[in-house]
Amino acid sequence: MKKIAILASGSGSNAEEIMKHFGQSPKGKVVLIGSNKKDAFVLERAKKFKVPSFTFNKSELESGEVTQKLQEAGVEFVVLAGFLLKIPDNLIRAFPNKILNIHPALLPKYGGKGMYGMKVHEAVKSSGDTESGITIHLVNEHYDEGKIIFQAAVQVEPSDSPEDIAQKVHQLEYKYFSNVIESLL
Repeated sequence: MKKIAILASGSGSNAEEIMKHFGQSPKGKVVLIGSNKKDAFVLERAKKFKVPSFTFNKSELESGEVTQKLQEAGVEFVVLAGFLLKIPDNLIRAFPNKILNIHPALLPKYGGKGMYGMKVHEAVKSSGDTESGITIHLVNEHYDEGKIIFQAAVQVEPSDSPEDIAQKVHQLEYKYFSNVIESLL
């Protein structure tokens, strides 16, 4: 059974879905949740599932302290679920092709620094695109440029607001993210 860590910056709804899934899976188990925000709701979700959690700041991430903590916990696979900081080289080297991210758009569109959450959905709406979706990809040294593992699309109707698009995309995240993680373990 592979040991999984989740890094998240916000509410942790995807993290909760992953913890639920791997609470029943023989292939993996979430053993640690890390957040760069002390007030992130993902930390409450971790308590609900009795998963140990920790917080850290950007300098601790960049210095390798987070990498060391993950290694000490025996983590074999790292999942980014709404994690907003750039992953430093030390973490990428420690977990080569073992860090997975989900992005709320069909990359390469609407990716890169500053493109996250509602900013992505607002950009999709203002562009007039007729579809959006999710991209699950490996993490490398560039924002949203790692190898694409999986994509799924939803239709964007002219009447959809950015919030409507977000809801449709969230449904894809919940439906596919845990299964794609499991297929990679």
